[in-house]
Amino acid sequence: MDEVSVLRLLASLALIVALILAGAWLTRRAGWLRPGMPQTVKIIGSQSLGGRAYVAVVQVEDARLVLGITAQNISLLHTLPPRQASDMLDEPTNVSGPGFAASLKQVLARRAM
Repeated sequence: MDEVSVLRLLASLALIVALILAGAWLTRRAGWLRPGMPQTVKIIGSQSLGGRAYVAVVQVEDARLVLGITAQNISLLHTLPPRQASDMLDEPTNVSGPGFAASLKQVLARRAM
């Protein structure tokens, strides 16, 4: 084997090892290694208060907790009762308002006038 073939072989081997390591990192990062474990703590929602302060609603088993989160600590602000099935049906599904497409149509319609 000449030098070019050996260099090509080593480069291919390095590329394959890099792909394997990247795939392992991606599966670990995405959480695909634990498919059967149920999550006992779920973040229902959070709202930034500026800087590094947040208010988050967290569901732990049957309780919903309102937490105040800063860079230094986490404090319990309020405990909410568990959600009932009827509560979930009464909520609107789209709270955020019109989507990007609808907003873009409104802006373009105003400019056309």
